Amino acid sequence: MSEKIYNVLFLCLGNSARSIMAECALTRYGGGRFRAFSAGSHPKGAIHPLTLELLARLNYKTSSLRSKSWDEFVVEDAPVFDFVFTVCDVTMRETCPVFPGRPMTAHWGVEDPVAFVGAEDKKIKAFRRAYVELESRIKIFTNLRLEGLDRLALHGRLNLIGRSHASNEHVE
Repeated sequence: MSEKIYNVLFLCLGNSARSIMAECALTRYGGGRFRAFSAGSHPKGAIHPLTLELLARLNYKTSSLRSKSWDEFVVEDAPVFDFVFTVCDVTMRETCPVFPGRPMTAHWGVEDPVAFVGAEDKKIKAFRRAYVELESRIKIFTNLRLEGLDRLALHGRLNLIGRSHASNEHVE
């Protein structure tokens, strides 16, 4: 009997930075147990160049990534999600569509690096900080024994992960 593969959707406003980073990180750290997706409520239509630059430096393949609307995931043949995480405060306050299945939801808010105003080197650090925070949460999530937790306990753990912050480690 094969192990269940969990479908996870990361949502943000523009689907150009945070949700894309989370999609990549979960694909890397999920050990084949997770299928990651990302979308935005108001997608930019393109991934932010600093997102692509950071992911490339971290040895992610970025050629198949694209900015997309959450509308793509409410159609009849859309994946059935086990988890839906909002990674920005704006999306958390929006009325999300009803996604197929009965996904667990949690808010994992991360400061928007795209909104950072300042010198280029500081902007790059904002993107790194967002990535490290998401990566840290995803590593915790992927190490949960999901099948051993009831729905209420799992929901509590997901919310706790969303309140955690990454250490000051550096991403090179």
